[in-house]
Amino acid sequence: MADAESTVALSIGSQRISMAVFDPSKSGGLILKSYGSQTILADPSQDLTRLPQITLAVKELAAALKVRGEKVRYSMSGQSVFTRFMKLPPLDEDNVEELVKFEAQQHVPFPIEEVVWDWARMESSSPEKEVVLVAIKRDALTEINETVAQAGIGTREVDAAPMALYNAFRYNYPNEDSPVLLMDVGAKATNLVYVEGSKLFTRSIAVGSSSVTTAIAKEYNISFAEAENQKVSNGIVSLGSGHTSQLDEASAQLATVIRNSLNRLPAEVARTNSYYRSQQEGSMPTKVYLAGGGANLSYLPEFLEEKLRMPIEIFNPLQRVTVGKSIDVEGLGREAHMIGELVGLALRGVGRAPVSIDLVPDAVATERATAQRKPILIASAVIAMTAMGFWAANKGVLATDAVAKEKAMAQTKAKLAGPGGKIDRETKRQKDLADLAEAYADQQAARVRWIGVLTEVQSYFNDQDVWITDFEPMGLYKTSDPKSGEARVKQGFSKAAYGESSLDNLKSNSSAAATPSRRGKKKGPVAPEPPQEAINVIRVTGFWKSDAQAVTKIVDRIRAKQGEDGALFSFKQNPADSSSADLADGDILPVLNNTITDPNKLAEQFVMILPLKNPIQIK
Repeated sequence: MADAESTVALSIGSQRISMAVFDPSKSGGLILKSYGSQTILADPSQDLTRLPQITLAVKELAAALKVRGEKVRYSMSGQSVFTRFMKLPPLDEDNVEELVKFEAQQHVPFPIEEVVWDWARMESSSPEKEVVLVAIKRDALTEINETVAQAGIGTREVDAAPMALYNAFRYNYPNEDSPVLLMDVGAKATNLVYVEGSKLFTRSIAVGSSSVTTAIAKEYNISFAEAENQKVSNGIVSLGSGHTSQLDEASAQLATVIRNSLNRLPAEVARTNSYYRSQQEGSMPTKVYLAGGGANLSYLPEFLEEKLRMPIEIFNPLQRVTVGKSIDVEGLGREAHMIGELVGLALRGVGRAPVSIDLVPDAVATERATAQRKPILIASAVIAMTAMGFWAANKGVLATDAVAKEKAMAQTKAKLAGPGGKIDRETKRQKDLADLAEAYADQQAARVRWIGVLTEVQSYFNDQDVWITDFEPMGLYKTSDPKSGEARVKQGFSKAAYGESSLDNLKSNSSAAATPSRRGKKKGPVAPEPPQEAINVIRVTGFWKSDAQAVTKIVDRIRAKQGEDGALFSFKQNPADSSSADLADGDILPVLNNTITDPNKLAEQFVMILPLKNPIQIK
């Protein structure tokens, strides 16, 4: 599990998923603590399988790095974001954000309500204010964020890949003052990041290493997977007739196919160089730093040097990063040029990123708003209910004076033997109201917790041999009595009228609310006890086929995670107490046949009880 100050960084590419955990160093830099990567196939004909592949890869990386349940910083590809660099007239600080918002509405090529966007100020020596605006389609961001959530991890921040690369470059090459081009060759696109001192310009071009694979597949009439294997195993870039004459006929033909498929790449770079100089008032790059998985193709640096007529150097984003003792240094060295995004994301965690962009998914925005609103809800509820109580008691005391009045009462309590009982009652009243307000705020937070519960259950039941037919939240369930508990969702709730609660009528274990005092009309109504009704287990009903062990393996996975911070379920007799005795298998799986009893059946039913570590209040 990552430490509180650690940063978990995630890079989601078209063909490569990588993750790393960084710790802050004493000097304010970074320590690479752990690292891993997974490869998926970027076959254009298999786009429907891409998201499930990403989920599986992220899930395996999170397990290997022991960061399940943590919040990560991840980046969106340069191809999926819209970026605009703008100069604003000299303005007061208060007016900059309003002008940027106006510019966003003018320049983003989609309705503004359909995108998520953010902006950052760039360093500039001119009186004009220079900013970068980054936007992404809301549904594209939601799709990736849900994919990450299904892997069992949360979201801390979402950056754009070109900005993360820029931050990594500025950190690792602080003395590079000449205009340079950082060229990140991915599978489906290439990010071009122009760096000139503090000046930045980015563009993404739709040419990457998968275009080479597609060309090989077409030339030899083979599958995309076979072509990818040929590229990785035998592929080199031809450097001209003199070079291919030294190769056997088959290798020379393959090298020529690869060279022809790559000709568009330097042409697009040259076109962008011209645009950068003419439209962005930039200088011609004097050097290219090559990064990304595409840089692994043999002789690609020499090919680009020949075409672009400028020196090529492999990008090293770890020059100023300390590598932990547990890291395979040799293996990391082979992949160092591919982890620039991870380093750039980690720099956000130590405050060393010159450009900070945060593209906030809707689910994350809701979670953040709830967390920020909770103390306000508590304070507002206390003030509102205190004001109502004192109004009913005809005290004429404003809610804002309640705290001062309580303190005054406490100071004079010892001197006033007669009115002492009254002071005690008023003090208790304040505490009861605060408890009630706290419970109300917790109800709002519980809505967000359900997202985590549903996501985690979904992540466990992702085996094609096991599926769920009923997901039943229950209350008052006793793990020792499988017949106990009450459903917390009405039967047929999906057909209920709009606005009608889906929750079933609850039977409270607590006593009825206290009746109002009868000693006089000046007494206000007594506050009810904080709500006690809650969901304490999820009862899952489903079917298995092929092997009943598929169900028991799910139980084993949940049990293995129950001791971790942030775990939602616990197979303990007292779920809130990790030291209590374990539940028996029969308590967890009250219904499970190890074999299919009827040969005419395709599957066998099971019932699984998932006790919540912390019950969720619902009333």
